[in-house]
Amino acid sequence: MATVSEFRICPTTGLKVHSAAEKLIKANAVVAVVFLAIGGLFGLMVALTRWQAVHLLPADWFYLALTAHGFDVLLAWIIFFEIAVLYFASAILLNCRLAAPKVAWAAFWLMLIGALVANVAVLQGGSSVMFTSYVPMKAAPHFYLGLILFAVGALLGVAVFFGTLVIAKEEKTYEGSLPLVTFGAVTAAIIAVYTIASGAIILIPTFLWSIGLVSHIDTLMYKLVWWGMGHSSQQINVSAHVAVWYAIAALVLGAKPISEKVSRLAFLFYILFLQLASAHHLLAEPGLSAEWKVFNTSYAMYLAVLGSMIHGMTVPGSIEAAQRARGFNNGLFQWLRKAPWGNPAFSGMFLSLVMFGFIGGISGVVLGTEQINVMMHNTLYVPGHFHGTVVAGTTLAFMAITYLLVPLIFRREVMFPKLAKIQPYLFGLGVLGISVFMMGAGTLGVARRHWDMNFADAALTFDYPPAAFLMMALNGLSAVMAATGGLIFIVVVVGSVLFGKKVEGKIDLTGGAAVAKYGSAGTLKIPGTAVLVAVFFTCFVLYYFVNWKYLSELWPLR
Repeated sequence: MATVSEFRICPTTGLKVHSAAEKLIKANAVVAVVFLAIGGLFGLMVALTRWQAVHLLPADWFYLALTAHGFDVLLAWIIFFEIAVLYFASAILLNCRLAAPKVAWAAFWLMLIGALVANVAVLQGGSSVMFTSYVPMKAAPHFYLGLILFAVGALLGVAVFFGTLVIAKEEKTYEGSLPLVTFGAVTAAIIAVYTIASGAIILIPTFLWSIGLVSHIDTLMYKLVWWGMGHSSQQINVSAHVAVWYAIAALVLGAKPISEKVSRLAFLFYILFLQLASAHHLLAEPGLSAEWKVFNTSYAMYLAVLGSMIHGMTVPGSIEAAQRARGFNNGLFQWLRKAPWGNPAFSGMFLSLVMFGFIGGISGVVLGTEQINVMMHNTLYVPGHFHGTVVAGTTLAFMAITYLLVPLIFRREVMFPKLAKIQPYLFGLGVLGISVFMMGAGTLGVARRHWDMNFADAALTFDYPPAAFLMMALNGLSAVMAATGGLIFIVVVVGSVLFGKKVEGKIDLTGGAAVAKYGSAGTLKIPGTAVLVAVFFTCFVLYYFVNWKYLSELWPLR
């Protein structure tokens, strides 16, 4: 049992904050932001190289930067931050002590050492195998070792999260069912176990292959199992950032979901079906049966899509219900116009919600359709899609909640408030451009990983249409905008944590402890959200069938 002295009472939310949990949240969040800065720099270098007029890096440095960018932002930044979210959603929201703080610190150090080892391997050269690290390309043994150490540390962190839930249940530190935000974190943690297990199954033999103890790794088997980690790690992100959406809506506006049960059902769909989306990376593989591809990318995956659509209605619906309860009832959209757009936590969250749905969600369904996928497979459409999910969705949501964690957990005021207000818009617009222009270039056939669009040194040349070069130039400009927004975020957050004025007493949050309560809004009067959802469905259907029309022109039936 923890002693009373190990807790403090948050004056804003009234929640008990366990000191060990608070320290671990700080450590994981700080390291996450550092890797975001490193990975973002590599990403900017990649974008400026793909911009043909700039063409910043030579070929060897391009693939090195691409490998480092993938690891640092898709794994290191996001999973470190997700561990912080898991500890917040368990120990803090459930008013209990964190299970096994020593194990949690061991997890932190394993993740940090693993991330550093993997980065060192990449920077030494000879390990530019990119994020997918497909065999028979072989990296240095310590590259795989770093990934394994990182994965083991993450698994330990997830175990601490589950242990904390057990403690909260046994010590009865909360009433009723788990808060929805914690339930979303449970979803992310369950998917994380599957994801990390997939990584271990394939990375351990690949490490043994790299040191000569295993003679052969089957390439199709590698791809099949690796994508169980590579894509499912992004499903952890989806579950986590949806939980963050609910958390910000509750903290800033006191919003409650339209129906707790329906939102929980949507999270359950994630657990059961979301990993199946991994198959869309394998639709061009001849070694897998058509039946396997059709099942994984149609009937079952649609239930995961349904889960996201439910969240896409209940999150803005909960905001509308809370705003109308505060008197913003004029017309369809007064509740939206009067929302706190000057609060970077809210604006970042809502931009994340909109862009994840309209950009990442719609393009994900297109990529998950076997026939249409053949047009986009291994083109820049694929990274365009996951910049719409992982960056516009997850990263922007995590940035948004950081503006609340700084005063609530670090107990510091956010510095440079004017910069903080514009940061989500600048970063969001930049990422929107990256996603749209990459997908546009991919639709025109631009290869996903090729260093030089001019094919200057190739034995066989190929000319892309002029519009493709324009798309990549606009992508480069968008990357500069997103990098500027990212830099502002780093400056604001690091400056606030190190030099921000200490918070005394409450901070101005309408929701307070609402984030830790079970309960529904109790109303279905959300006409503005209904209109927004109708607009989304219209865009979805039109874009989906436009791609079928495009396919029919490229591949006519005779």
